[in-house]
Amino acid sequence: MANLDSGSKYEDVGRIVSEDVRADPDGAYLYAEAGEGWVEPSIFKDLGNRLVYREGSHELSLKLLEIWEAEEPDKRWSALHYTISNGRFEASLDYWEDIDPEESTLDRRERAIRKRFGDKPVDYSDP
Repeated sequence: MANLDSGSKYEDVGRIVSEDVRADPDGAYLYAEAGEGWVEPSIFKDLGNRLVYREGSHELSLKLLEIWEAEEPDKRWSALHYTISNGRFEASLDYWEDIDPEESTLDRRERAIRKRFGDKPVDYSDP
């Protein structure tokens, strides 16, 4: 897992996530997986007693693919964890050797959510 600093190409991701949550972005968490020609972004907004799911926009998908494809092929990540808190972002990357290829994206996403938020319920009613 690698951590990313502010001032990087990932700052645009925060702007787009902020638009996609349709609310104050503080507490937003993006989990995205990417591969050759595809990306699956999922945004979760922490409302204290629950999380609200937002599907990432087309603009977010394009930005993530652009970033992913700009990496050297042997340095491309498998998953991005991106949190917005107090007007700043914190991001980390998982690489293909860090994941179980037999597991589904949804299983890995669910584990990432539980690791970050515990058993907080997730509202998937407004994608």
